[in-house]
Formats: sequence, structure tokens, C-alpha cells
Amino acid sequence: MNAADFNRWLAGGAPRTLVMGILNVTPDSFSDKGRFLHRDDALARAREMIAQGVDILDIGGESTRPGAARISAREQIARIMPVIEAVRRESDILFSVDTTLSEVAKEAAEGGAIILNDISAGREDPAMFALAAERGFPIILMHMKGEPATMQDNPQYGHVTREVAQFLQSRAQAAMDAQVPRERILLDPGIGFGKTTEHNLQLLRELPHICQLGFPVLIGTSRKRFIGAITGESDPADRVIGSCVSASLAIERGARIVRAHDVAQTIQAVKITEAIMGL
Repeated sequence: MNAADFNRWLAGGAPRTLVMGILNVTPDSFSDKGRFLHRDDALARAREMIAQGVDILDIGGESTRPGAARISAREQIARIMPVIEAVRRESDILFSVDTTLSEVAKEAAEGGAIILNDISAGREDPAMFALAAERGFPIILMHMKGEPATMQDNPQYGHVTREVAQFLQSRAQAAMDAQVPRERILLDPGIGFGKTTEHNLQLLRELPHICQLGFPVLIGTSRKRFIGAITGESDPADRVIGSCVSASLAIERGARIVRAHDVAQTIQAVKITEAIMGL
């Protein structure tokens, strides 16, 4: 998928679910343990996902796993830009940049990234909204309770789905108030970001309530801790089946994009799910 294809998708030109492949250029990712920190390793992984049929490559230079420490914009840029530039020389694949900082997003945009994936939903750096409005970039707004360093320290809600929906609605409105077009806004309920296993399960059960807000919804369950809590798999790499099942059920409940480590397996799950749904 390239930028023109994605714009047609946003405009309703195709009903299919998109698969976003995760490319963490970090030394402390919860899943890949820094396997793709170096440019050549990350480039090889990007090539593999492109060959498997990924729609979007989501590149990030800062780990957002529970307990992760923050790093500077300069360090994020130093990690992701050699990879973006190397991939762009070979492919016009669609890039999203996983960052909360407009400085990082601007640099990534110079290399060809056109989607902003902001886990802070524009709260950390309000200039993210200005950048999206000025450049016409789609922006993904995610719910997170707290911040990565503390988000899993006993998170509590009165009603998790209602509170997440209210938060996402308010952040979407804030983006529109900053002149981001409504059709350029996507939402992510933030599975695993300040939620217990039961919170995650409730959000997935009640996902239609998030979808009813009227924005495309992204779901990221891939290899996450709650899957291990249910299945007993302590190694994230052993959570592929659980990841695919949760992605499939999220699609059935209205998700339009699934974010995944295991692209080939997730694409199979998407195809079967859509075939059963008659899409």
C-alpha cells in the first residue's frame, strides 16, 4: 500500500482491514528484545514484512513497554531515519511513525512517513496536531492511562470502555479544533496501556462502542502480556495464535487496522475473518 491507496481507503474506497507491521528500532522492545536496533537488521525485517504483504510499516525509536524509560527526540531520530531512508530507496510502502514528539514526526515525514501514531493522543506535544493539520497527515490517537513507566501500576476504572470512549472522543475533538480534518483521525483504545487483563478483555468485547464514535479504529493486541496471562505463554514470541485470534475477533467487532509483529500469520487471520464476514 502507498499513500494514494491509503487515502482512498480513508475515503471509504475499500472495506478491507489493513495490517500494520511493527518495526521497533529500539534496544528494549518487550517482544523482539532489540533484534532490529541496527539498520541492516531492521531493513531485512522491513523487506520480509513487505514481501509478506504488509499494508503499513509502523516504525518507532522509543520503547513504550510497561516500565520503559523515555528517550530524547534526537535519539529517536538517529534510530529511525537510517531505516526509513534505506527502505524508501527500495519501496513506496506506507510508513507510520510511532512517536509522541513533533520533532521526530517532522524528520520521519521528510523521509516519507505520512501517518502519525501518537500514543499520547496529542497530549505530550500539542504541535503534533498542528503538524497533522498543516501537512494533511492522518493521525492515530491512542488511550493510555498514565505513562509507560507507570501505566501498569494498579490501573483502575469505573467502567473502562465508557472512560476510554469518552477520552478518545475528547481527543478527536481537540484534534478537529486544531484543524485536523475528521476524516484524517483514527482511534486506538490502547490495549495493554494502563489496563489489566480484564480491562483489555472488556474493551475487546465492547469494541463496537468505540467504533460507534465514527472513526476508523486500530487494535494492537500483538504478543501482549494479557495474552500470556490467559494462555500461560511467558515468551511473547509464543503468543502468535492468541494474537491472531484476538485480532480476528476485533475485526468482527469493527476494527479496521490491526497492528502486528507476525505479519504473515495475521494476514491469514484477516483473510479468513473477512471471508466469513462476507467482505
